[in-house]
Amino acid sequence: MRGHLTPSVTAFLPPWVAQQRWYAGKGRVPALRRIGGLRLEDPAGEVGIDVHLLLDESGPTPTTYQVPLTHRGARLPGADHALIATVEHRSLGNRYIYDAPHDPVFATALLRLMLDEATAPSDGATETSEGVQGAGVARGHRVATADPGKLLASHVLKGEQSNTSIIMDLVDIVGTPSKPLICKLFRVLHHGENPDVVVQSALAAAGSTRVPHSVGNVSGEWTDAGAPDGVARGHLAFAQEFLPGVDDAWRVALAAVSSGADFSEQARSLGQATAQVHETLAQAMSTRAATDDDVVALTRSMRARHAAAVSEVPALAAYDSMVRASIESVSSATWPALQRIHGDYHLGQVLDVPGRGWVLVDFEGEPLRPLGERTHPDLALRDVAGMLRSFDYAAGSWEQAHLGQSAGMWAARARTAFLEGYTQSSGHDPRADAVLLNALELDKALYEVVYEARNRPTWLSIPTTAIARLSAGRRSDLRP
Repeated sequence: MRGHLTPSVTAFLPPWVAQQRWYAGKGRVPALRRIGGLRLEDPAGEVGIDVHLLLDESGPTPTTYQVPLTHRGARLPGADHALIATVEHRSLGNRYIYDAPHDPVFATALLRLMLDEATAPSDGATETSEGVQGAGVARGHRVATADPGKLLASHVLKGEQSNTSIIMDLVDIVGTPSKPLICKLFRVLHHGENPDVVVQSALAAAGSTRVPHSVGNVSGEWTDAGAPDGVARGHLAFAQEFLPGVDDAWRVALAAVSSGADFSEQARSLGQATAQVHETLAQAMSTRAATDDDVVALTRSMRARHAAAVSEVPALAAYDSMVRASIESVSSATWPALQRIHGDYHLGQVLDVPGRGWVLVDFEGEPLRPLGERTHPDLALRDVAGMLRSFDYAAGSWEQAHLGQSAGMWAARARTAFLEGYTQSSGHDPRADAVLLNALELDKALYEVVYEARNRPTWLSIPTTAIARLSAGRRSDLRP
């Protein structure tokens, strides 16, 4: 299909890709080169399904994207918002090209790929420096305890940034509605195992009720000159239990701060849930002692984060001596054992599920960190620091909408209660490792500076205010 369209895929895709929230090269015009392609089948033979693996070479570091498309001979009712282009096919005539996650035919094919543990082969047409070659393969993997189901309806979850999630309503073999699924399609592809798949699946397999039940995943291979043998291997999609009609902890916290309600009990139970997940991960995926290389890697990462933040906001250079001292303190601190963690932990990554309490989701880690860093054992304190920053964010976002009013005490009480709950469940007070905890919270604030400067400048004052506060040493909530 790809080679018989007017205009061509490489002509109509770049401007569309540039407008997507998952496109990492904000402000750039994508320079897309097709390095692989997969073909899924519509059993009815009416809809074409092509998965394009595209290398964007517009920035300093090439980025690989997964862009599945469906092409139809007639418009898909109710999907005009997902229509990318109308093209002419040499033999089929007029074709309508859609962003495939919005097409139920693609959702059905993706689900069957996982549940049937099938293989999606290359489409046999890939542009490389050596010419046109075949590349790409995808394989479905199903969790043994997953129930088979048939797609009844699907829709794309709104508001996401780095990925695209498809909500799948299912029926069982006799047509009775069954529990819905959420299937996350990874838009930015990396060589290596995606921690969202690996970590969350390990927790579910260990019997944790603090994560959704896993259903299956799709792994793939594609051309990558940077991979050891020229072929990258990683995850393309991940399906799990969907928990509809629940609020995340961010919304629960915002409702509390807006009404002036104390959030201490919720924060304390969140601390307990966090410690329980850390304990399960330590048992299911083991721990190891920190090495000199780990210390060097963390301090190097912190220095790079600091440099990036100052580059985005030069005024932060006023805190250089404080940041450098914090980084140096990491080298001389006593480190606890390292383990797998959440990696990008904040209130938006936790769901308030009736009957189950707090349920953690999205274990992919910080999007701006290299995958290699996100898959290594880390300090559990990084998750603790991330949640402490998130309480600041809840308070700070409210303060921005209510100029002249402060929610600082609300955040301080929530932080203290969270730490108390974590201590109660784990038997270890994170504040006993105050040097590391403070450094990791500062590191997180520097990460937030880069993110906000590039994506949400009006929120930049939230992390910069935290850095100023850390510099002044006013963090009594972090003292045991």
